[in-house]
Amino acid sequence: MEAALTTQYTAVNATAIIDKFTATNVTSANATIDVHLVPPGGAANATNLIADGRIVAAGESYTFPAIVGHGLASGGVVATTGTAASLVIRCQGREIT
Repeated sequence: MEAALTTQYTAVNATAIIDKFTATNVTSANATIDVHLVPPGGAANATNLIADGRIVAAGESYTFPAIVGHGLASGGVVATTGTAASLVIRCQGREIT
């Protein structure tokens, strides 16, 4: 994961439903992550911030229950920022066309 705000996924020609979102801290120090679910044509800001500065402890894997079940219309994105090189993220879901 990158320290700068980065688009991790974009829904293209489909609606995406998030089934699971996990961040794993692969280092020996605490790490933080912000997760935005940005609507089409929007920008990452406080109105679409789902996880704000969530601390993931050293060696911990955290599944974000607040993200599960959210949908993204075509053009919507999942964007993250946090402690660089500390977190590995995985997002699973479905695309509906």
